[in-house]
Order: sequence, then structure tokens, then C-alpha cells
Amino acid sequence: MSKKRNHILVVVLIVALMLTFTACASQTAAPAPAPEESKYPEKAISVLIGFNPGGGSDQLAQLANPFLYKYLEVSVSNIYKPGATGAIAWTELAKQSKNDGYTISVTNTPMLMTNYIMNDDITYNIDELTPLVNVLTDPGVIVVGKDSPFKTYEDFAKAVEENPGTVTVGNSGTGGDDFFTTLIWEKASGLKVQMVPFQGDGPSYQAAQGGKIDASFTNLGVVYGQVQAGNVRILATFTNERSGLVPDVPTMKELGFDVVAGSSRGYSAPKGIPDDAKAALIEAFEKTFKDPEFLANIAKLGQEPDIMIGDDYAKYLKDSETEFINIWNEVKDQVK
Repeated sequence: MSKKRNHILVVVLIVALMLTFTACASQTAAPAPAPEESKYPEKAISVLIGFNPGGGSDQLAQLANPFLYKYLEVSVSNIYKPGATGAIAWTELAKQSKNDGYTISVTNTPMLMTNYIMNDDITYNIDELTPLVNVLTDPGVIVVGKDSPFKTYEDFAKAVEENPGTVTVGNSGTGGDDFFTTLIWEKASGLKVQMVPFQGDGPSYQAAQGGKIDASFTNLGVVYGQVQAGNVRILATFTNERSGLVPDVPTMKELGFDVVAGSSRGYSAPKGIPDDAKAALIEAFEKTFKDPEFLANIAKLGQEPDIMIGDDYAKYLKDSETEFINIWNEVKDQVK
């Protein structure tokens, strides 16, 4: 082989190597692809309801679902898991549901906490949840039938004072918000009534309406329609300020007792959902809370918004848990 030919081959090899190194350098220097933007939500969202259709939890979800659909642009549907005052649904939420943001639940106080406070067989707790938002708190009220001799709270309290432990007062069942409201009121007032548990708010206030019991501790949203119809009379509300729905009714605070109580209803997810999912859900709720149509529909139900977001809702649940534990420890031997 001639020297000239060898020289040509060497040049070709050098050029080839240079091209190879250039290509490699070009590939190495290529910028990394930008991280993909969050695509949550990409599929339908399920809402666990721990009570039968038609109750307060279902009522709230049916009201909110169309607005969540509007702002999240995916379908939102209820899945009913009634039983054990919500414990079946909340156990599933805490212990069995994927924490991917596609399963949430309406969470109610006090049952969310009193279930496991009062029953060792129930093993979930609020530390296993991601509280998202509180939507409303249905305030506690004292109601009597339209024909009741109690025209005012003072009439009722005087009768209880003169007949300790005999004036009959209904509630929605042992462990419910009305049950604990009665206990809190008894402690604050120093008075004692005969508590009569019913299977729900409806039977409780209806018994008072029909004169079968003397009064019922229930919720404003439950009886608002009957108040408007003139069938029951509210003696007092357990609110910080007078309700705009019943502005003529005094609060327990006005009457001298620092007692605020009711049943809050909000939404929670399993613990550890992705940050983008939590942020998207909260943003959709925040938009819903500002939607005039949603606010108008809430008012039609005899409800007023009580908005708590994220950490504020989590703190509220934790503070409530502590309060219910203290109350239960004081009365559990008597109740059992």
C-alpha cells in the first residue's frame, strides 16, 4: 500500500472520530426535558358517604358535586357506605382507599371522632386522614312544639331547674352531636334533663313537635322548614352570633353560657395524597365557596357556610377531638 494511500486513510479516520465526538458532545449538551405538568385530575372522583341517601352528608354532596365537576372538569359521584354512624365509610377512607386523590369523603363532627373515642373496636382516627375543607356547621338548637308551654329559653330552664332529671329532651342518638351538645349544656348550666335518644334528628324533633317529649336538641338545618311553617319553635341557638336565618332567636352566649355546638360537615381524603391533588381539590372548593349559585343553594337548605381550609380544618378537628375525649371521660361510666 502506498504512503499516499495510508495518509488518506488516516485522515478519513481522524475525520470520522471528530464527527463521532461532535455527535456525542451534542447529545451530552442537550437540555434535560422539562418536567411534566401535573395532570390531576385525570379520572372521576368518588365521594364516600357514611350515611343513607337523603341525610345531611348526602345533601351536602349533592349540592357540591356539580360545582366540583365545573371546576375540576371530571365527574364526581357519591358512593354510599352507611352504617356505624359513618365509621364504615371512614374506616374505608383511612385504611383501604388509595391515597391518590381520587377518593374523598364527607366528614362530619362529632361522629368522625366520637366513633373511636366511644368504641375501641373502631380503629381509624383523624391522624390517618388529610382534612381538606369544612363547608358548613349546622348549629345546634333547642326546639319545642308550637303548643309547648315553653315560650322562651327561660321557661324551659326554669322547668328543668324545678324538676331536675325529669324534663325529657330528645337527641339524634348516643354519641351524636345533639347528645354531646346536651352534655356540654348540662355542664355549663348546672342543670340536668332526662335524655331520650332517637334514631336520627327527624324522629327526635318530631317527638317534640307532637308533644311526646318536652324538647329536642337538634340542628337548625334539620328543622328550618318546620320553623318557617310554624310547627316548631326554637328557644335558643348554640352559635357565636345570632343566625341570619332566625335572627329573633337568642344564642346561648347571650343567655350567659359559653356553649357553641353543632354538626360540621366537610371533606377529607386519605393521609398522604399527592400535593398537587390536595392543591387542586382545595382550589376547586375555594372557587365553589365563592360561587353565588352555590351560596344561594346553601341558604335554601337553612344552612350558612362555615369555611375552614386545609390546616385550619385539621386544627379544628384536632381541637374538637380533645374536647370530646374530655367530655366522654367525664360521663362514660354514667352513660354505659
